[in-house]
Amino acid sequence: MRGGFAPERVHDSSRGTFLPLLVVLLLSVGLSMLFSASHYRSEVLVGNPYYFVLQQAVRVAVGLVVAGALVLIPLEVLQRTVPWMVLGTLGLLLLTFVPGIGVSFFGANRWIVVAGVSFQPSELAKFVLVFYLSYILSRKRDRFEDPGVSIVPPAVVLFSFVLLVYLQNDFSTAIFLLFSGMYVFFAAGVPFRYFAFFFMVGVPLFLILLFTREHRVLRLLAYLDPSRDPDGVGYQIQASLRALSEGGFWGKGMGNGTYKYGVLPEAHSDFIFATVGEELGFVGVVGICLLFAMLVLEGYRIGMRQGEDFPRLLAFSVTTTLALQVLINLSVVCGLLPTTGVPLPFFSAGGSAALVTLMFCGLLGNLSRRGRDPHG
Repeated sequence: MRGGFAPERVHDSSRGTFLPLLVVLLLSVGLSMLFSASHYRSEVLVGNPYYFVLQQAVRVAVGLVVAGALVLIPLEVLQRTVPWMVLGTLGLLLLTFVPGIGVSFFGANRWIVVAGVSFQPSELAKFVLVFYLSYILSRKRDRFEDPGVSIVPPAVVLFSFVLLVYLQNDFSTAIFLLFSGMYVFFAAGVPFRYFAFFFMVGVPLFLILLFTREHRVLRLLAYLDPSRDPDGVGYQIQASLRALSEGGFWGKGMGNGTYKYGVLPEAHSDFIFATVGEELGFVGVVGICLLFAMLVLEGYRIGMRQGEDFPRLLAFSVTTTLALQVLINLSVVCGLLPTTGVPLPFFSAGGSAALVTLMFCGLLGNLSRRGRDPHG
């Protein structure tokens, strides 16, 4: 028995795409909310209330240039670079362990710094992994009964990425990569029996890795009972929920939130949606969620228009990866999941994440131009 997409379902490609409009709207609202959420922290840290938002605007500008290039470069050219994408990303992940290049923050070796510019290779790994797995599994689709040829090689690449990110002490991103990659295997139609084997081995291993680090156990306990850690993770969750609840139906108004003034940690990054809820209220939260939902639906619609396995699988996988990031972040902010460090696309401060989000959008833009024409 197999999962996977239905290759025969191809819709009419004559209709245009709303993707550029949705991206512009999300970026506009995201940068506006980032300024509101970060101006106090920027003023305290560097004496310039515009510091974080200007930094993010520059990163977004770079991301838009890269996204534009991805829209214009033929997919056939991009897929010829797959081996170099994989090797280059593995090399960048390894550089995080090199003294003088890799930089550690809060006990995690997630960043590299070259010429004063920092970059998080694990964010790039999300993009490369989805592209590689979509490409290789769509080519091997008719050979899944021979796992040594079709399934094991991409699985080795997937677990290599996951292992290197885990060794950076970035457990949440490693798990995200794992689930994102497993979705591509599922959508490609890999037989379910291989997933059963994965869960038999993977679940016990996950539990071992989870409970062998004290800070992970504390996060889990704080999630189950925030009052157990009132000054740490539990406090962050409680502050997030209070900020959301105080926003009410209409919110306090853009810029009028109070939790960003040192009350809510990471109010400009991982927990920026709590600031959104406080300032824009239920109406703003629903509006932004609708924008994300429209982006996801548009991504899947682009996928259904494709006439070949690879672009279809790529569109579905890119869209699902973006949707998964949004769902995880919102779930953490609402106290439905333990804190993970997964940023909110288009909103959270962070250059690497912003770049990769726009690269995903660039790929969707490329695919939207192809439609049913495999040479479009």
